[in-house]
Amino acid sequence: MTLSLIRSGRTLLTLLVLSLLFSGCITRVPPWDRDLLAEKKMQLIPDPMENEMDEKISFSKEGSSGGQGIGGGGCGCN
Repeated sequence: MTLSLIRSGRTLLTLLVLSLLFSGCITRVPPWDRDLLAEKKMQLIPDPMENEMDEKISFSKEGSSGGQGIGGGGCGCN
């Protein structure tokens, strides 16, 4: 009985320590800073046109197409 209480106390203490450690990772973005996250430079693909051109060049050099929505391949004329 006592051993199980000690184990449950250790488990509770471990959970408490872990929750305190991980609570430092939680941040809330204030509303006045959310516009910074919505800027174009913060997007995963900041310039879609440039990204499309890079993908076309990549597909032309590889000689394969597909997977990104760009057709053609090989000569780069498509």
